[in-house]
Formats: sequence, C-alpha cells, structure tokens
Amino acid sequence: MKKISNNNIELPLLPLRDIVVFPGMITPLFVGRSKSIQALEEVMSKDKTIFIATQKDAETDDPMPNEIYNVGCIGKVIQLLKLPDGTIKALIEAQDKAKIIKYNKNKNYYLVNIEILSKPKLNKSKKNDALVRRLVTRFGSYAKLNRTVPSEAYSSISQISDTYQFANTLASYIVLKIELKQKLLEIPTVQKLLDKILTYIENEIGVLEVEKKIKSRVRQQMEKTQREYYLNEQLKAVQKELGDLDHGKDEFSEIEEKIK
Repeated sequence: MKKISNNNIELPLLPLRDIVVFPGMITPLFVGRSKSIQALEEVMSKDKTIFIATQKDAETDDPMPNEIYNVGCIGKVIQLLKLPDGTIKALIEAQDKAKIIKYNKNKNYYLVNIEILSKPKLNKSKKNDALVRRLVTRFGSYAKLNRTVPSEAYSSISQISDTYQFANTLASYIVLKIELKQKLLEIPTVQKLLDKILTYIENEIGVLEVEKKIKSRVRQQMEKTQREYYLNEQLKAVQKELGDLDHGKDEFSEIEEKIK
C-alpha cells in the first residue's frame, strides 16, 4: 500500500465476479485469472492489503477499467491457499469503503489510486430506533421465506449495535441482482441505506409470499389430481374384478343348463 495523501492511497485491484462485498464482510474468494493471482501474490509479500471491486459483467474474463464499478472496499487478506489446479482460495476481510480515482500503469495487474470514503453515522432518534427495529422484524420474516439466507443471519443482525455495520450486514444478506447490490454499496448515508434496504425487503417479502401461495396451490392441485387418479385406478380394478365374477357366473349357468 502506497499512501498518497490522508484519504488517498495506491493499491492493487482484485476485480470480483457475481458478488458485491460490503464493509465488515469476511468473504472466501476463488481466484483463477492471471492478473488477479499476481495482484494477490504482490500484496502477500507486503501488507496484505488489496482493493476489491465488482466487475459489471461476470462473463468478461479480462475487464477493462470502464467495466469495473468504481466503488468497492479495501480488503485485508486473512488467509491465502494455493490449490493444486493453480487457482487460489483467498479469505478477505472488507474494511473501509473507497472509490477508484485513477488507474495507474502496471503490466501485471491493475494498480489504482483510491479515495477512502468517510464512515457515516446514524443520528440517535426515536424515528431511527423505530426504523432499526422494523428492519430487524421484517428481515426475520424475509429470512423465513427465503431459504438461501443462512439460518444464523437473523440472530447475527439482531445483535449488532453499530448502525453502520448493521446496515452493511443486512445489505450483504439480501438476495438481489448485482447492479442493485452495487447501488446499495454506493449509498453515502446510513439513513438512506436503511430506507432503501427496508424497501427492498418489503418488496421481496411480497414476491416471496405470492410465490409461496402459488406453490401451495399447485401442490394442492397435484395432490388432488394424484388422489383422483388413485381412486380411478381403484375403481377400474374393482370393475374388472366384478366383470370377472360376472363372466364366471355365465360359464356356470351354461354348464348347469347342459346338465339338465
């Protein structure tokens, strides 16, 4: 890490695919691209600090600067493991949020100047306390409906007292498209971030409840259809059995008639 000014530093860049990382998150990342591996090897030989930002299209193998979002996080590499296939598994803790100011010349990997963004605070008020409580409650409902949310998520967020970390943790748990997650990351104030998260959660709960009703209705219809099929098969079996008995009676009558 090269310090340029108080809030401006130079760091190697690690572009991410299909994930937006929020401050405070500890994330396992599997890295296979040459530039990314070289960037990680460089920081491991120094202070283990790297800048992580999401690329706009996950399918792009070698993204250009304009194909990478400007806002990301300063990351600290906690653990790095080289795998037999030549790829790397890195465990990275996201720290301060920052913004790319400039791309510097470097042939092996992206080297960027970043500006560290100030950590916002939420003013203490009854309204904001009510907002936080509402978010905890609604997130609990959301977590029950969305099976992809980790089981420990609700107990985890309900124990966080710092509102900035609370907001970032919530944002990391919500299942959204990458571009929407990135918009959350770029929101400058805790108040606006919490408001937007609540909007997303309420919308998602509405959609998930409708999906649940549809699945329930489809399941009931399938059960009804299966039950009707089973009863029809039973009826056919009974009718066949009765038909065989009637046929047996007819043969007996013919024999009896001949005896006479």
